[in-house]
Amino acid sequence: MGKLVLYLADDDTDDREFFIEALQEIPVQTEVSEFSNGVDLMDALFSKEPLPDAVFLDLHMPLMDGFECLADIRSFPQFAKIKIIVYATSYHEREVNQLKEDGADHYLQKPNSFQELKSLLFQSITTLEQDQSNGNSSDQFIFLTKPS
Repeated sequence: MGKLVLYLADDDTDDREFFIEALQEIPVQTEVSEFSNGVDLMDALFSKEPLPDAVFLDLHMPLMDGFECLADIRSFPQFAKIKIIVYATSYHEREVNQLKEDGADHYLQKPNSFQELKSLLFQSITTLEQDQSNGNSSDQFIFLTKPS
């Protein structure tokens, strides 16, 4: 499998750096573009650049939050094949169920430890690669941190 093209939309600079560093330490080839808000993410999706394989989407961002981005992305047929992984700190079952219903492909809870982030990213990206190679969507929707 070639390089996975990923978009990361998160307003927290530290969380973006943490994410990129963790990605660099797992055995998966990726190319990542970062966005600090949903407006910039949507601008990139509508640009002439090739579309990403997946978007890691924080929920709480300024200008346009993850909920709005998810709804917008899923409303355009040209974005139907982009996998959307909601990447959020909190876990509320009702909210997560709504996100799935609204078209998110996976939900990844932001962990507190770097090691756990590497593990969860590896799991989620491996699942994305399997989805791409077999043309199906995985049954695993949620990737949670382990309780402390």
